[in-house]
Amino acid sequence: MKIRIITALCLLSIGMVTGQMRKWTLEECVYYAIDNNLTIQQFELGLEDAKIDKSDAIGGLLPSVNGQLQAGGNTGLTFDPVSNQPTNTTIQTATGNTTASVNLFDGLRNLNAIRRANLNALASQYRLDDLKDDIRINVALAYLQVLSNKETLKVSRAQYAVTEQDLKRTEVQVQEGVLPQGDLLEIQATAATQEQQIINGENQVILSRISLAQLLQITDYENFDIADEDYDVPPSDILNNSPKEIYAKALTFRNDIKLSETNVELAEKDLRIAGGAYIPTLDAFFNYSTRYSSEFRDPTTGENVSFGRQLWLNDGIFYGARISVPIFNGLSTRNSVKRSRINLKQAELQYELDKLELETNINQAYVDVKNSAKNYEAAVKTLEARQLSYDYAKERYDVGLLNAFDFGVAQARVDNAAAEVIRTKYDYIFRIKLVEFYFGLPITLN
Repeated sequence: MKIRIITALCLLSIGMVTGQMRKWTLEECVYYAIDNNLTIQQFELGLEDAKIDKSDAIGGLLPSVNGQLQAGGNTGLTFDPVSNQPTNTTIQTATGNTTASVNLFDGLRNLNAIRRANLNALASQYRLDDLKDDIRINVALAYLQVLSNKETLKVSRAQYAVTEQDLKRTEVQVQEGVLPQGDLLEIQATAATQEQQIINGENQVILSRISLAQLLQITDYENFDIADEDYDVPPSDILNNSPKEIYAKALTFRNDIKLSETNVELAEKDLRIAGGAYIPTLDAFFNYSTRYSSEFRDPTTGENVSFGRQLWLNDGIFYGARISVPIFNGLSTRNSVKRSRINLKQAELQYELDKLELETNINQAYVDVKNSAKNYEAAVKTLEARQLSYDYAKERYDVGLLNAFDFGVAQARVDNAAAEVIRTKYDYIFRIKLVEFYFGLPITLN
């Protein structure tokens, strides 16, 4: 991540020095989105929290040690905590103790808790990686939409430039009386329509750039743009694989499937933890304590015993083991086990549903990419036919054998066909990349 950030800063600095707006490639957009997406940052915090849960589970196997110190005074009738005799005077006392306990056996719940914590951390990682996969797809789709809108705008401007030439020529021919005034009005209407298309195209480019920038968490929309490159449909042999082959490959690496599978293992561990409450537990404990009293005296001399000597004389050790046998707990353990079994069954069903959804998505994507290919090929053929028709109409219009209205219709058909070629081309590119992504190939336009 640090290398990508440094690279991005260097590229940005170069752009500032040269005074040119930085042009983002698809790969740069994907890396930047993953490094800066706020939802990813939230999921990363969740992963850190899962690692802390693992540390908590390990801590459950370690002994617990606690110490306590207490000092005070009393005036009047009280019991001396050392001699346990009543006394009616001012007395200062102090006590201290240290207690240690360790769980020797708890029905394997602590061990299962550690295993569960490991699985939960793994599930959090899969959840994070699955989110990154979704962001890669969304960024690629938004990036291709900008490319599509830019190319459409470029074609619109080129078509308008041709119309301007026709408009100038028509103005001259109308002035010379070769063509009627109506033809000029038709050409002017066509030019106005194309101007409107250019304005709409510019707006679409701006909006799609903003949409992509928002995915990248970039707010400087005015200075954000992508690389101006023309992309053809990339060569791909992905369709040489059947949907079943793609699905089988996807099952081996897809993070959403691994997450679902891990959730089943988590539910199994929860069931074991819940069932451990039926088993007796064994604990060991150790306690060391001592005390001091200002009224404690040596029984032979009657003199006050010093603080340090009292701590030595009055200390004691208490230790042992304790076994707890669950007999009846208001059905809470039984109900907890039942809920865990239900959760396990739900996790298993969800795992099967996720696999079924993945298979459905892959089959749909496979069909879509084939249909997109056919649509693109049909759009190209349509454009070629419309262009030939337009060229023929233009020849007839130039010699006065075709009126301006019919010529405008031929031109509009070319415009629509050109726009459809662009739309179907980038739709085809995205569909190819989506199927490749299901097969484990990285998203790139190279």
